[in-house]
Amino acid sequence: MIRRMAIDERGAQSPIPQFPAGFLWGVSTSAHQIEGAADERERSVWDAFTAEPGRVKDGSTADVACDHYHRYREDVALLADLGVDAYRFSVSWPRVNHPEGLDFYDRLVDELCAAGVRPVPTLFHWDLPVTLDWLERDTAARFAEYVSVVAERLGDRVKKWITLNEPAEHTLLGHALGTHAPGRQLLFDALPVAHHQLLAHGLAVRALRAAGATDIGIANSHGPTWPASEEPADLEAAGFYDVLLNRLFADPLLLGRYPEGIGELMPGDAEADLKTISEPLDFYGVNYYAPTRVGAPQGTEIEFGGISMPAELPFSVREIEGVPTTDFGWPVVPEGLTELLTGFRERYGDRLPPVVVTENGCSYEGIDDQERIAYLDGHIRALHRAVEAGVDVRGYFVWSLLDNFEWAEGYARRFGLVHVDYESLKRTPKASYGWLRDVLRTRG
Repeated sequence: MIRRMAIDERGAQSPIPQFPAGFLWGVSTSAHQIEGAADERERSVWDAFTAEPGRVKDGSTADVACDHYHRYREDVALLADLGVDAYRFSVSWPRVNHPEGLDFYDRLVDELCAAGVRPVPTLFHWDLPVTLDWLERDTAARFAEYVSVVAERLGDRVKKWITLNEPAEHTLLGHALGTHAPGRQLLFDALPVAHHQLLAHGLAVRALRAAGATDIGIANSHGPTWPASEEPADLEAAGFYDVLLNRLFADPLLLGRYPEGIGELMPGDAEADLKTISEPLDFYGVNYYAPTRVGAPQGTEIEFGGISMPAELPFSVREIEGVPTTDFGWPVVPEGLTELLTGFRERYGDRLPPVVVTENGCSYEGIDDQERIAYLDGHIRALHRAVEAGVDVRGYFVWSLLDNFEWAEGYARRFGLVHVDYESLKRTPKASYGWLRDVLRTRG
């Protein structure tokens, strides 16, 4: 109760600062996590993964999820009432491969436009068709073909596009550590997956440009890396981790080269692909959740944030002490967002396009979710400090509109502004939904 009163008093005394004119406010979701209607699409690697016992902690699947496929009009009405400018959703490649799959996205985009909400589709959010494999270079070409089909169908109404979501996590969790689909444990032999996703991005940018698109970006996950100490071994480990999280995907996109020591680990034709990979972007999407404290390897396997980290990794992830944590156990560090964005501006200079925060959110239980309000309040203020420091930030998207299928965690984590009863599928706006609606109504 004391904490809630402090939040309320602070909010009353200090309104959310004003952002520049034209700043884009939105919320995000992804197809596999909310759509359901599994029998009306082809199978994805996530369908195969969740069918294996023990892969998902509560044994659940996304076959129904939030049933957004059938309830999209109700969900668009929630978006309209919330007052956001834009809705970032993902297009399911396996659904587009189904004979009537694109019809669904046609209806969704029409509904959004009629409600005055800008559609912002992400073209790949981890649900790869089960017949394809990111270890194979040809998957990048297949992706570009799929993107062309979607752009031809939706491009008359969709103006802002995102190619890929978090290729770093899809590489690390899905192919290096095996905790996400497709469940491989390749460690550093997973690097071709990273390269082929980057190549797919570049080919998709070209396909979208050919279809007339003029506002294209990517959604990469980033966060500050904090060394566990000033000891040389910890500094070296933290530097390596920072390359994997923050530079492995950003450097090729923005500078046209891999970080030192990484390029030679990529497939033999990687150097020639960098021109395609570094096709100019109109914005750079950043998904931010928390910094990471990293030290030298500790010689044993550890569990961190629900992920098993093998002993053979050349780093170990440590707890950030003295800060609140979400119900997921993730540290709450709003100032890390300011640090990240100002650091990117310093590192990339004029090569950094305008930034859009494409995801930021937290997992908390309960409908009276005052902790989520405090989280969003703090991160929006931290974002504003980055703007004041000279970072060209053009938008902010909350993760997520709805509680949903949280990958290997199943339905145990709730990131939504709207509570979903998974038995009845009833939607109930949470306190954070009302808070954000009030913030948006008072913006300049």
